[in-house]
Amino acid sequence: MAEGKIFSVADSPSASVVIVPGASVLSSGKPSDILADRLSTAIDLYEAGKVKKFLLSGDHGQVNYNEVETMGQYLLDQGISADDIVLDHAGFDTYDTMVRAREIFQVDSAVVVTQEFHLPRAIYLGRAAGLDITGVVADKKTYVKMSYFIFREYFARVKAVLDVWTQAAPKYLGEPLPINVD
Repeated sequence: MAEGKIFSVADSPSASVVIVPGASVLSSGKPSDILADRLSTAIDLYEAGKVKKFLLSGDHGQVNYNEVETMGQYLLDQGISADDIVLDHAGFDTYDTMVRAREIFQVDSAVVVTQEFHLPRAIYLGRAAGLDITGVVADKKTYVKMSYFIFREYFARVKAVLDVWTQAAPKYLGEPLPINVD
């Protein structure tokens, strides 16, 4: 389902929004290497004029853990305007991120930025949620736990198919908050 939908920054089609799924935040409050590469790649798309807004979606299910605030601060520190950053505090997994992008944030077209091992699942879930979606590879380095991430991805793909087949409800929905891209 992702064949022909994965691009580099230079080759990426334009879209209104870049979706950046969350990933680990270090105890220091800094993004992990994987998350920093996703954010950096999203900035590359923005600076290339390929996207207008950032939808940062991640886990903020605990008082002491907040992926999206870390992501937002990273973009602000890189000079991105707060007006172009939208935070989704209830993107607990890729399925929730994609359904919420469509249902809550009213996104029609998007580019998702994540690592190559994760892109097929992210695109599958985005398309299943009704998004016109492509992906951009965010691998800027070799990651220490790569074999673990690839192993984990097999199980995550099974969960993704089950979520789509059962039309699982995200943990939180709510009232629409459309992203204004004008």
